[in-house]
Amino acid sequence: MNYGEFFNIDYIVVAMAAMIVYLLYYVFTKDAEFHKNIHSIASVVEELNRDIFYLKKELGNTKKDIKDNNNRMSDENIYEEVERTVYDMLNPLSNGLKNLEQTIYTLDEQMSSRISSLENGVKQISIPTSVHGNDDEKIISLFKQGVPLETISKELHISQAEVEFVLKINKIK
Repeated sequence: MNYGEFFNIDYIVVAMAAMIVYLLYYVFTKDAEFHKNIHSIASVVEELNRDIFYLKKELGNTKKDIKDNNNRMSDENIYEEVERTVYDMLNPLSNGLKNLEQTIYTLDEQMSSRISSLENGVKQISIPTSVHGNDDEKIISLFKQGVPLETISKELHISQAEVEFVLKINKIK
C-alpha cells in the first residue's frame, strides 16, 4: 500500500467534509438572518396593529364629535369631515402596508436567490464516479497481463488514480 495514494484519498475525503461543514454553517447562518428579518417584520406588523387600534379609537371619537356637532353641520360637511378623517387615518396605514409589502418582496427575492445559489453550489460538488464492475475486471485482467497503469487508464478512458484504486480494492497492488 502506497502512503501517498492513501493520503490523496484521505485528503479528498477531508476536503469534501470541510466543504459540507462550510455549507451547513452557511445555511444555518442564513437561516438565523432570515429569522431575524421575520422578527423585524413581526414587529412592524405589531406596530401597525397598534396604529389600527388608535385609529379606530380616534374614529370613534370623531364620530362622537360629529354627533355632538350634528346640529351645526350639514350632511355635506359631515361627509367631507368623515372622508378627510378616514383618509388621514388610513394614509399612514396604507404607506406602512406598502413598505411591509416591499420588504417581504425583497426578502422573498433574497431567499430565492440564496436558495438557488446553494442549490448550484451543491450541484457543483461532485463525487468521483465509481468504476463499473466490467471495467474492474478489464483493469485486473490487463494488469495481470503486465500492461502498465498508464496504458490501462488510456485504454479504458479513466484516470490512473481510478485504476490504482480498483487494484487496491481488489488487493492486487
